[in-house]
Amino acid sequence: MENYIVSARKYRPMTFDSVVGQQALTTTLKNAVVSGKLAHAYLFCGPRGVGKTTCARIFAKAINCFHPAEDGEACNECESCVAFNENRSYNIVELDAASNNSVENIKALIEQTRIPPQVGKYKVFIIDEVHMLSTSAFNAFLKTLEEPNPNVIFILATTEKQKILPTILSRCQIYDFDRMMPDDIVSHLKFVCEKEGVTYEDDALELIAEKADGGMRDALSMLDQANSFCQGNITYEKVLEDLNVLDLDYYFRIVDLCLANKVGDVMLLLNEIIGNGFDACRVIDGLAAHCRNLLLAHDGSTLKLIESSEKYRKAYVEQTKKCPVKFLYEALKTMNGCDINYRNSHNKRLLVELTLIRVAQITQEGEETYP
Repeated sequence: MENYIVSARKYRPMTFDSVVGQQALTTTLKNAVVSGKLAHAYLFCGPRGVGKTTCARIFAKAINCFHPAEDGEACNECESCVAFNENRSYNIVELDAASNNSVENIKALIEQTRIPPQVGKYKVFIIDEVHMLSTSAFNAFLKTLEEPNPNVIFILATTEKQKILPTILSRCQIYDFDRMMPDDIVSHLKFVCEKEGVTYEDDALELIAEKADGGMRDALSMLDQANSFCQGNITYEKVLEDLNVLDLDYYFRIVDLCLANKVGDVMLLLNEIIGNGFDACRVIDGLAAHCRNLLLAHDGSTLKLIESSEKYRKAYVEQTKKCPVKFLYEALKTMNGCDINYRNSHNKRLLVELTLIRVAQITQEGEETYP
């Protein structure tokens, strides 16, 4: 039986052009390769699963390529590129700072910087999760980072830039990676599905993209999970079931019922959701996000801030026509109060029910409402 490789590894980009959603950043890196104007230290920062380590590897390979293309891509044919592709390059060293964060580990790395590159122009050190280094390790690293060997380049990667010492930041070129947009994620998921011979519904892939929250690696992991559950035919309903996601249509229905002041129907719908195995707090969190999107949909200039598929953007625009801005403000304030009090509440379901009752009575006039 052939060894199975997860999609996040199997379809990991090998060139700058195949990196999804980071065009401005990869263009800058390619231009640096073409011009030969390379800094001695780079810091790649951004959310998890957006391509920081991948871009670091591609950049390291391009830096050492003997015959780079005119656009800055590595040739994949020279001795340096072949060695890198076969995982036997001695010029590119990767260190996981999460498990190698002591002064001794950094001193060992500093010793390696004194050895000149065997093949190629530079010795490249990729330090992942660099924010995990101890303060003493950072201090030991500082002098080397400030005055490195001319044949050494450091590429640091982190998800938490704020934890890195300012003295380290000031010595690096800083590249901020963007969160992936849902449309970019969906496009790549379709590419993977077509390569794997998997059939899919567009709504199913859009749901995975939204659940991934801007991370391509998370999206590919969820795609693999959904594919195992669906056995090669990924449908919206099965993805909802497999990933335990509450259908967005529930939130549209809740808002419609609240605008119509149908408190009883809202309670019945909440009971249905809880009966399907969802926590009551998730209903409030999801509804708050839904109302936030409706608020953004009120203004065409902020519509682009809604991280959702085109189908749901249109649905938000349609529903927001029925929603007074005051209703959305009050609903968000009420649900925020619920979120703050939820942890300390002894009767959590009652708190959620009271919150939804208040939201359902915002537009009600002429009758006594709950405070």
